[in-house]
Amino acid sequence: MSQAKTGDTVRVHYQGSLSDGTVFDSSRGRDPLEVTLGSSQLIPGFENALLGMQTGEERRVTIPADEAYGQRREELILEVPRDKFPPTIEPEIGKQLRMTQEGHDFVVVVQDIRDDLVMLDANHPLAGKELTFELELVEVR
Repeated sequence: MSQAKTGDTVRVHYQGSLSDGTVFDSSRGRDPLEVTLGSSQLIPGFENALLGMQTGEERRVTIPADEAYGQRREELILEVPRDKFPPTIEPEIGKQLRMTQEGHDFVVVVQDIRDDLVMLDANHPLAGKELTFELELVEVR
């Protein structure tokens, strides 16, 4: 059996959940995720969990926030004057918006709306959270 190592392309089924059991993502019911190990396509803890696995092996891993999407950062809470929003965009709490700043696109979530300001959160939605993954290594190439 093949053992996954850096440089290998692997196919893996996974289910990701939070500490309260809420499932946030899963490949079940669709094609397995295909990635090349060592190519920075995955969060570090997920990739490290795959290293050394053999085809057909299943594993459950818990990944701390620092090896997933990092800790929440307060400097990523942005205050944007309401008059800076295009007239076609009506901010609503919880709504996701795409922003471009200094040539980089990123997604923000409307966190709060005040009379003259809109608070946007540019943290990844899973930042600051411990993640648990059920993994099944389907193939190593």
